[in-house]
Amino acid sequence: MSLGEEVIGFTDDRASHAEYVLVEAANLTPKPPEISWEVAGALFVAGATGYAAVRAVAPAPGEVVVISGAGGGVGVFAVQLAVRTGARVIAVASERHHAWLRERGAVPVTYGDDVRQRISAAAQGMPVVAFIDLVGDGYVDLALDLGIAKDRINTVIDFAAIAKYGVKGDGGAAASNAETLAELAAAIAAGELVVPIQNTYPLAEVREAFTELEAGHVAGKIVLVA
Repeated sequence: MSLGEEVIGFTDDRASHAEYVLVEAANLTPKPPEISWEVAGALFVAGATGYAAVRAVAPAPGEVVVISGAGGGVGVFAVQLAVRTGARVIAVASERHHAWLRERGAVPVTYGDDVRQRISAAAQGMPVVAFIDLVGDGYVDLALDLGIAKDRINTVIDFAAIAKYGVKGDGGAAASNAETLAELAAAIAAGELVVPIQNTYPLAEVREAFTELEAGHVAGKIVLVA
C-alpha cells in the first residue's frame, strides 16, 4: 500500500465511531474501486463473524446447513458464504427477508413454532449436518435435536450452550485479520457477495442509528458515515 491509497481496515480498540481513527498497517487492505464507502464501512465485523461461523461448520457441496438469524447483519454474510460452498442453505428468518434470501440461493423458512418441522421439510429428506446459530434462544438445542454432531454446530451468541454441550463458538475474533477482509472485499467487487444497507446515518446521529439497530429486524447493515 502507498500513501493516499484508499483502504479498508479495522481496529480492536473500539474507537471506530470517530471521524479519524489510528489503525495498525497490518489491519488494512486496499479498497477495490468497485466497493462504495458505505459497503466498505459495513464489511468487517459482521463479515468476519459470518466468515468464521461458516468456516467453523465447514459445509461441503450437497450438504444441508441451517442458519438462524439469516436476515440480520451477520446472517446475510453467513448465508451467502455458505451458499458459495455448494451446500443447501436453509435460512431461518422472518418472512420479510425471504425474497432476498431466496435471490441469494438459500431456502428460507420462518422461525417460531414448528420450525423444526419446516426445516425438515426444506431439507427434502436429506440429513441436516451443520447449524450456525446467530440468535441463541434455544437454537443449539434444536440443532442437537436434529442429530447434528457437536463439532458441526457453531453459535456466536449462546455461550451457555458452548459451555454445556461443547459446541463451537467461533465469532469475529476467529477471523479478524486483513486476509479475511481482503477475501470478502474481492468477493464483493466481483459481484459474488452483496452487502445490503438498510440505512445510513451521519456520525452526529449515532444515537438514532443505535435506536434503529436495537429495534431489531434489521435487513442487512446500518452504517455511520462521516
